[in-house]
Amino acid sequence: MRLKTYIIEDNPTIRENLIGTLEELACVHAVGSADTENDGKAWLTENRNEWDLAIVDLFLKQGSGLGVIAACKGRPARQKVVVLSNYATSDIRQRCAQLGVDAVFDKSNEIDALVDYCLLQSANPN
Repeated sequence: MRLKTYIIEDNPTIRENLIGTLEELACVHAVGSADTENDGKAWLTENRNEWDLAIVDLFLKQGSGLGVIAACKGRPARQKVVVLSNYATSDIRQRCAQLGVDAVFDKSNEIDALVDYCLLQSANPN
């Protein structure tokens, strides 16, 4: 199963490279993207049945990924929200866990782990 994935990332180069990598290696189909908190929240809440996975950066052009994550609270268990950030410190990981994030990955050294996570999710849909 290909994961319908929505990506909230404000850097266009990172966003395009991430989409290309995940679509090639991880059974992901990108259904859209946003570069601001408001756009990400709006799409995810207005299209509740159109995504399986949301990948969220914490620092955005406008707002914060934490606001996007909070807007996903109460989502069905089959929908996963992960954070991909350059600031994946232990404090950030703990805060994300408190907000109900399913996983946190560091952009600089955990892309392979993100690919593995996506493959696992696509093989085991809830």
